[in-house]
Amino acid sequence: MTRGDSRVDETKTGETVMSDAIARRTLLNGLLATLAATAATPSLAQSTRTGFAQWVERLRARARARGVSEATYQRVMGAIKPDTEVLGLERSQPEFREPMWQYINRRVSDWRIITGKARAIEHAALIERIESQYGVDRYLMLGLWGMESAFGDVATSRKHMRPVIPALAALAWGEPRRRSYWEGELLNALLIIERGWADENDMIGSWAGAMGHTQWMPEVWLHMGVDFDHNGRISPYGAPDDALAGTARFLVERGKYRQGEAWGCEVRQPGGHVREHGYRTYAAWRELGVLRADGAAFARPDDKVKLSVPVDGGPAFLIGQNFSAVMSYNPAFSYSLAVVHLADRIRGDGPFVHPFPDSERLMTLAEVQELQRRLTALGFNTDGSDGRVGRDTQRAVQEFQRKVGISPADGYAGLKVLARLRQGS
Repeated sequence: MTRGDSRVDETKTGETVMSDAIARRTLLNGLLATLAATAATPSLAQSTRTGFAQWVERLRARARARGVSEATYQRVMGAIKPDTEVLGLERSQPEFREPMWQYINRRVSDWRIITGKARAIEHAALIERIESQYGVDRYLMLGLWGMESAFGDVATSRKHMRPVIPALAALAWGEPRRRSYWEGELLNALLIIERGWADENDMIGSWAGAMGHTQWMPEVWLHMGVDFDHNGRISPYGAPDDALAGTARFLVERGKYRQGEAWGCEVRQPGGHVREHGYRTYAAWRELGVLRADGAAFARPDDKVKLSVPVDGGPAFLIGQNFSAVMSYNPAFSYSLAVVHLADRIRGDGPFVHPFPDSERLMTLAEVQELQRRLTALGFNTDGSDGRVGRDTQRAVQEFQRKVGISPADGYAGLKVLARLRQGS
């Protein structure tokens, strides 16, 4: 959720989640690259034991001042070993490094759309109560839930998540330029443990500390969390009640979400294209010749929006305050567009009318399953053929691409790869 982490990538349990994933990632650009190089040097290995122990001692007084008891601090931090792998985990950030159409196709997958519709029915009563209390569109909540953890599938998976306290401790100790931020998040996590909301051994998440159904950083858990199931504790794990309610609260209080407004919509521009990019009403845009791409009328013509064409030659959008609310959760435009598009697809809307340049259409669930079966038959491990493109399938696709000379070998499970598989390797 808002934060400086990098959500877990689409895995066997659901595709890029955390969206792998949280740019929150922009927070770490550069800083972790430096740390990765540092971590590889003998000097760090030689100084780790003494330096880390001294840092733990120095943090003790701050923890006590925040309300963390000596017993809790000693139990959690006394024998902790920093997860120094996180210092080298700055990877290419997909929101910025892959084509937008591919980024969206990976996340707004057929599996995710189908599963989102099923979750909408399964949790209808809960989502209706949250929507009634906070005014946040139910499908937007489903879109965020699907984006962040594949509807909870990876939230507690130790295959894809890692213990948060050792990860935050390593970042707080080993990253001097952002030490105050990471120390603050570690102290927030310790206070959550002190309050009895979670046991440190159960707190697993992304390498940068985001946890649960909607990937809360400790600060968000502590300050935006809601005990919506009234069990006396706030938790982003288990039943999704607290996670979804807290996320709705975040969108309203920090994202300034406006009840009843749409995030925006795809539009068609008149010939020559409109060059105005400031906020104006839908009615004013209509007067300039900008119309909904699906031909429908603007539902709330007095709401203010601005025009955005994120990729030259690609679809155009009018986006409003509720798009910005999603960006408060993760400030990458591609992330927010994927979330709102997933929300619309779960609602029952169709794909974008105007395609992105050089894009492929979205693979159907059956096509992904066929791709997985064909890869498996050739000896590439996809960990099953359930139609969900996870880390194993991406790795298998990349290995196949390299073997047959497909460039770039990007691991994208798309129609071109399926066509090559059908031809035989």
